[in-house]
Amino acid sequence: MNRFGLGYAPDSFHALLDAMTAKGYTHDELMDAGLVSRSEKGRIYDRFRNRVMFPIIDVRGNVIAFGGRVMDDSKPKYLNSPESEIYHKSDVLYGLYHAKRAIVQQDCCILVEGYTDVIQMHQSGVENVVASSGTSLTEGQIRLIGRFTRNVTVIYDGDSAGIKASLRGIDMLLREGLNVRVVLLPDGDDPDSFARKRNATELQEFILKHEEDFISFKT
Repeated sequence: MNRFGLGYAPDSFHALLDAMTAKGYTHDELMDAGLVSRSEKGRIYDRFRNRVMFPIIDVRGNVIAFGGRVMDDSKPKYLNSPESEIYHKSDVLYGLYHAKRAIVQQDCCILVEGYTDVIQMHQSGVENVVASSGTSLTEGQIRLIGRFTRNVTVIYDGDSAGIKASLRGIDMLLREGLNVRVVLLPDGDDPDSFARKRNATELQEFILKHEEDFISFKT
């Protein structure tokens, strides 16, 4: 929690608004940063309410946006900051700031889908992991990986949606000239739940034993 700066947005329409205006920020600045929204009647209110908050950090370590996850069954499950002058989601990989050293050391980047997948893998001792943060993989994200390694291992959920996402991502990675291997988890598991049941050695052994080159996977 400390490493990734996890936090909480209170169940209030003005908790952050009050705190930030007390620090001297204007409504326009908070709007530009995507932290507050304006109603049709012109009322300013907090964009994120009653959510676990995931800071989105750029490769230099700056917080540039947020993702917020509900704690109940309300929709949307995830709410992200809108694009801004400093946040272009197609050029950001969640967790890259924390993973880049391990990616270089191991000359491989493990690619997963979500925030909690990254965090749990790190907590289990596998740190060369980043996520596309719920968006389809983009050319900008792939070029970002290419700055640190030419080798990518894609780990997606073992269900049909996960397989389709893997195939889409593989094609894009190959077009950018990266070497791609794929690990499919047992059906019903995602990287978060799978890593929670294993330590770093068990996790690394599973990845090494089950990763396939893209031709075998596609076949």
